[in-house]
Amino acid sequence: MTPTERRASTALASIYALRMLGLFLILPVFAVYAHSLPGGASPAMVGLAIGIYGLTQAALQIAFGRASDHYGRKPVIVAGLALFALGSFVAALAHSIELIIVGRAIQGAGAISAAITALIADATRDQQRSKAMAMVGASIGVTFAASMVIAPLLYGAIGMPGIFALTGALAIAAIGVVQFVVPDVPQPALGQRVPFSQVLADRQLLRLDFGIFALHVAQSAMFVVVPVLLVDVAGVPVTEHWKLYLPAVSVAFVLMVPAIIKAERGGQMRAVFVGAIALMALLEAVSSQFASGALPVNFTTMLGLLTVFFIAFNVLEALLPSLVSKIAPPAAKGTALGVYNTVQSLGVSAGGSLGGWIATHFGRAAVFEACAGLMVLWAIAAFGMRVPVRR
Repeated sequence: MTPTERRASTALASIYALRMLGLFLILPVFAVYAHSLPGGASPAMVGLAIGIYGLTQAALQIAFGRASDHYGRKPVIVAGLALFALGSFVAALAHSIELIIVGRAIQGAGAISAAITALIADATRDQQRSKAMAMVGASIGVTFAASMVIAPLLYGAIGMPGIFALTGALAIAAIGVVQFVVPDVPQPALGQRVPFSQVLADRQLLRLDFGIFALHVAQSAMFVVVPVLLVDVAGVPVTEHWKLYLPAVSVAFVLMVPAIIKAERGGQMRAVFVGAIALMALLEAVSSQFASGALPVNFTTMLGLLTVFFIAFNVLEALLPSLVSKIAPPAAKGTALGVYNTVQSLGVSAGGSLGGWIATHFGRAAVFEACAGLMVLWAIAAFGMRVPVRR
């Protein structure tokens, strides 16, 4: 990477991390805090408070991505971070579950994932882009694992209102990073209009959109079952789960690098891409054997399975947006990535619901079997993908 590419990628990955830290911090402790609020004893209201963020994200990703194509990436990112900060402070001052839901909805309205990803694409050459996307993916994974550790400590020290206020402060800090650290880079075809229908009709982009949907259906469905397996079968208490997630994410980040280099520099994009999908399918099939009791489950086996999962997942998370940015028309990168991020959010939502339904009616092993089947379908669809010409 050139110095400009490193600076842009590192800074934008840190913005992702700051923003995701604000989201992940509430997950281990919010349900406990909600019981102290009027209306907070209802699981439905607690679920809505957590899930409303994803709903507004999904609704506005395309609009923010398209706006970034026309008005520029940085102004849209700053506006989105400002909305996220506003929602955080609303939630911090809330004295009812209803007002927290309002705050969470405002947080989600700052749907800037597409704009950030498009800015990374603008700032990096094709052969370096997957590496930059991998930095973002790794920052999210490490942030998730770290949040599981520090959230209970912060909750004890500053309470839930303090955590919400901290997320607002982090968003404001991220605005400073955008303005003063992220380098200004040329944006191809700024202000030009590409019909939205053209983006939706592109078969290559549709393959990638299906891919990110399938990947996140599988991820969300798996993690309906994995925490329960860890507690009930492997005997790992919830407070100790970070001891699995943190090393698994860290090792996976190191081991994914050779695959990214082979894909980008070695001209093996299709082989690495389809291979990672096949690895996910194999992982799901093997995991079903552990979930069914056919193979013994313990701390070591779960650590191995999670490490393999994060290797395949992180490789795909890095290659997918990189491919979208290469295939999309230059004047519609933000729009294409907006569609991509919307479908990603829908995959998260669908996967959680589907995983719960399958586990309830057919058992835990069936969740992994269904995910394996979905990965096979994706591998078939991906095999005919067109690899963009390296520039």
